[in-house]
Amino acid sequence: MEKYAKFVKERIEIEQNYAKQLRNLVKKYCPKRSSKDEEPRFTSCIAFFNILNELNDYAGQREVVAEEMGHRVYGELMRYSHDLKTERKMHLQEGRKAQQYLDMCWKQMDNSKKKFERECREAEKAQQSYERLDNDTNATKADVEKAKQQLNLRTHMADENKNEYAAQLQNFNGEQHKHYYIVIPQIYKQLQEMDERRTIKLSECYRGFADSERKVIPIISKCLEGMILAAKSVDEHRDSQLVIDCFKSGFEPPGDFPFEDYSQNIYRTISDGTISTPKQEGMRIDSKTTVGKSKGKLWLFGKKPKGPALEDFSHLPPEQRRKKLQQRIDELNRELQKETDQKDALIKMKDVYEKNPQMGDPSSLQPKLAETMSNMDRLRMEIHKNENNIHGLTLSMIILTFQSLHYSPEGSYTDDANQEVRGPPQQHAHTNEFDDEFEDDDPLPAIGHCKAIYPFDGHNEGTLAMKEGEILYIIEEDKGDGWTRARRQNGEEGYVPTSYIDVTLEKNSKGAVTYI
Repeated sequence: MEKYAKFVKERIEIEQNYAKQLRNLVKKYCPKRSSKDEEPRFTSCIAFFNILNELNDYAGQREVVAEEMGHRVYGELMRYSHDLKTERKMHLQEGRKAQQYLDMCWKQMDNSKKKFERECREAEKAQQSYERLDNDTNATKADVEKAKQQLNLRTHMADENKNEYAAQLQNFNGEQHKHYYIVIPQIYKQLQEMDERRTIKLSECYRGFADSERKVIPIISKCLEGMILAAKSVDEHRDSQLVIDCFKSGFEPPGDFPFEDYSQNIYRTISDGTISTPKQEGMRIDSKTTVGKSKGKLWLFGKKPKGPALEDFSHLPPEQRRKKLQQRIDELNRELQKETDQKDALIKMKDVYEKNPQMGDPSSLQPKLAETMSNMDRLRMEIHKNENNIHGLTLSMIILTFQSLHYSPEGSYTDDANQEVRGPPQQHAHTNEFDDEFEDDDPLPAIGHCKAIYPFDGHNEGTLAMKEGEILYIIEEDKGDGWTRARRQNGEEGYVPTSYIDVTLEKNSKGAVTYI
């Protein structure tokens, strides 16, 4: 039993070490994401994280197996082994006592036997002495009488010792029979029953050893099924779309290069009356600059722009910059909420100190309160600054889209030699310098119309208020940001939520034009 208990103990240690190693493995490969830089949750990553969770649960089940074995098998074995040792010791003590009692009876019988034997020899000597004196003619009558009395005394003592020896012999024979036929068999029977109970207990522990693991097999099967389901949940198309959404730049593809007619001067020299094409200085584009810019955008196949990361993320593409700015605003809002909670706590503590001066000095909290207020003002300024950056970035992207819609790659030729062809607008380096670019003599053509499903206030700059049921012209479709550019009949333009309108695009709407 002790040997099996030792085996179970070593098995428990193996299970515990296995569970510990599994948990360490899970901890090692668990994601360590920070709130500042949340990675996209690809289905393959989510599946791997789910597998790690299932493996952690699996490790927990191994710990359950070890705990169950320790409580149901090892603990029971040690307790039962202790009880068996106590019981076995008691039975052995009873056997020793019975043996000692039998030995004591044998000694008493042997002593009485020896005493009887000694008295018999003394009686024989007394009889021989009496017969010798009785046959001796020279012996006096007194000597003969004395020898006769001595013989009678020894004979009487021999008879008493004989009776005592017979009694002791009978008692010993009875105790010996009882010892070998009743007491000892009973003790051996109890030892046998104890050993049988030990065997039964071992059998139960063997069964419990297996049941401890069999109980967790359904849960382990669920963990394995969870791993299989996690593997089946991998969606390659969704992961690809997440990559696209995460890394899309927001840049418009570069337009076609215009045709540059270098033969104008030749034709003008040959015939002065020929209507010549005006100079196209406005539509000349530095090919090196354009190619350089396009290469700078294709980070996957080119090199990323080097240099330290700017605080306003201006080194990033528009869409990535917008995401980073929004994340920064969310972080600042959380910090502002913490500072606000701290300010409220300090004010409450100050009120308590003012009501109970013995608890503390209210003036001691003033520096901390001033520091908190200063931090709140700084955070509000940062939030406002980042919101302005997002607003300016959004308008810049709108203007770039607006300009790309009005750009004709082929250019146009007019009869007026002084009129230059309008070329593609140049992108400004700073997003705040776009007010002049927004002004255009010709309004955008309408590409459809819409009906307002819900009213919209339009308090923000660049938005257009509308009433429910109002009909508006569509001049620019939703680019994926949830806003559509519309125009009233009076010419007022602005952005409205796409989800608030019912859009109908048509070629023959008012102001519609056909463009290449």
